[in-house]
Amino acid sequence: MHDDVLIAAQNLGYQLPVCKRMKNAARWILRDLSFTLERGALCAVLGPNGVGKSTLLRMLAGMQTAGAGQVIRRGRVGYVPQAVHPALPLSALEMTLLGRAGNTALFGAPKKQDYDAARAALARVEAAHLAARPFSMLSGGERQLVLMARALAAEADILILDEPTAALDWHNQALIMRLLQDLAAEGVTVITSTHAPQHAFEFASHALLLFDADHFAFGAPAGVMDEAALSRLFHLPVRRVPLPEHAGEKMAAIPIFSMLHAQPQTQPV
Repeated sequence: MHDDVLIAAQNLGYQLPVCKRMKNAARWILRDLSFTLERGALCAVLGPNGVGKSTLLRMLAGMQTAGAGQVIRRGRVGYVPQAVHPALPLSALEMTLLGRAGNTALFGAPKKQDYDAARAALARVEAAHLAARPFSMLSGGERQLVLMARALAAEADILILDEPTAALDWHNQALIMRLLQDLAAEGVTVITSTHAPQHAFEFASHALLLFDADHFAFGAPAGVMDEAALSRLFHLPVRRVPLPEHAGEKMAAIPIFSMLHAQPQTQPV
């Protein structure tokens, strides 16, 4: 593996376990998936609900054992799940401090630099005002900002996020995506799942499209996210429109919701 590659998936796969009670046969939800990401890459993972995005991210983060193949990582990994339900009542600051666990000795108390890093991380996601509030009392969007701050406080080399913008308004979506882009520019390798093709077009260096268990596309967003691929991915017609105010190949993806089921059925490639 090249020295600049921080994470690589090699023939990665995951098979759902057999449920004898439901008489379900084992089923692959991911199979033979391979890609590499270098230092400073920002990869957007897109696909329909249930295709295996969360499972893939957990395997990449080392939170779930792969059913086939392997993941190679170099450096510290930070992982932001869709939701966290802490067993103890924690404030937003205390939740963020958990990201510093790797910097604290076993059974050791957080030091001043840990608190400083946690507060700086909350400020970077515009959530400093939430520091003293109970995490359990925050809205879904506020919790996502705090979880993002927790990952920042960990100072990871590889940052893996499961739909970090799902509960956020447009302003905070832009905030998080710009922050991820800035982190990538600082040398962090970022992998994030999203249901918004616009996130990939405007911010990502790479896109990974998961069509089904056996078919995927990986590459530069402008190259792999054409209208045919996006329409196949979301099961309705999608149009690409150039953004003239942006230099280069910036695009907008426009779903045609009223034409559900109107797109031609294409065979897997």
